[in-house]
Amino acid sequence: MKVRSALPSVIAAGFGVAALVLASCSSIQRTVMAPPQVEGATFVGNQACVDCHRDFTRAFPSSPHARLHLEGVPREQNAGCESCHGPGSLHVKAGGGRGKFIVNPRREPQACLACHIDIHAQLKLPQHHPVLEGRMNCVQCHDPHGSDILKASHRTAFGVRPAVGMARLNETCAECHREQSRPFVYQHEALREGCTMCHQPHGSIADKMLVQRDNNLCLKCHAQVATATGQIYIGDQSHTEFLSRGSCWSARCHTAVHGSNIDRQLRY
Repeated sequence: MKVRSALPSVIAAGFGVAALVLASCSSIQRTVMAPPQVEGATFVGNQACVDCHRDFTRAFPSSPHARLHLEGVPREQNAGCESCHGPGSLHVKAGGGRGKFIVNPRREPQACLACHIDIHAQLKLPQHHPVLEGRMNCVQCHDPHGSDILKASHRTAFGVRPAVGMARLNETCAECHREQSRPFVYQHEALREGCTMCHQPHGSIADKMLVQRDNNLCLKCHAQVATATGQIYIGDQSHTEFLSRGSCWSARCHTAVHGSNIDRQLRY
């Protein structure tokens, strides 16, 4: 009695499935974001921007945004700049000038949010930075031209351009939230990891744009240990009674959540 191996059939079936998957992938339609439009203008390419905007264009080739290209337009005519600022022919013809025939994402966040749709959604959450309301703009925290979108301080032909991003840890947040970021004798160790350890930078459903609103926020770093007697320890101190009173800060235990000058336990 001959026993036929099922291996050839399995291999053939595998190739058939792979071919089907590849065929399906090749037919998937990608979502292509349209660049900002400037009526009557055409694309002129990055080189046309160099003469006037040398401080930006010098660093720009290393930026992730420099890899943005528009389909159907010659690569040498639309690399980067015009993907965010719109076609620049009228702007160049007018001799430049702020806001003349060009899109400025500093004033029009939609130029950024058209691609960063996840951030757009976060900015619509109940607690958020007021970008959509026009009281803030993306460039206050991000450098769209730098090699690292979050790190913006770099030397230019005209000296050191003021940082608009995370030149140092927490620096961006400190520009507005000075009270929370000032030096403390007893600093909350979480600040060494950055504000985003506890806060969502764009928007959150929790008050103060916290990642979480209850004790789970603190317990991500401060592990609790239950003893055989039913006691709950955090660090070397029993917190059994404290945890039933509320969150770590609302129970009037650690009210100076960013730091304290008088108490190692982060109290005022």
